[in-house]
Amino acid sequence: MADLRPIKFRILELCNEEGGKWNYEIVPQIQKEYGLKGDFQRDSINFDIIELASGGLLQDVEVKVDEDGIYKKGFLLHKYNITEFGQIRASDACLLNI
Repeated sequence: MADLRPIKFRILELCNEEGGKWNYEIVPQIQKEYGLKGDFQRDSINFDIIELASGGLLQDVEVKVDEDGIYKKGFLLHKYNITEFGQIRASDACLLNI
């Protein structure tokens, strides 16, 4: 695991994929890749996503209520795309080949 890039960088890569990604898709993938388990880690990753969005690197493109408990029953699920600013910043950091 020592070779893994910072989690926020990986989140940007995932959100750069065609169509964007839902937070309930990103969080378990990051948990698996980085060996993170438990609710605290799940919520910390979700907070990282929110920070990237508040910094203008991601944009929230769709929202729905988690009625089935996919992520956390009753909470909002968000779909994110990387912004142009996020692509530029990720490209500057050699994360994306754009």
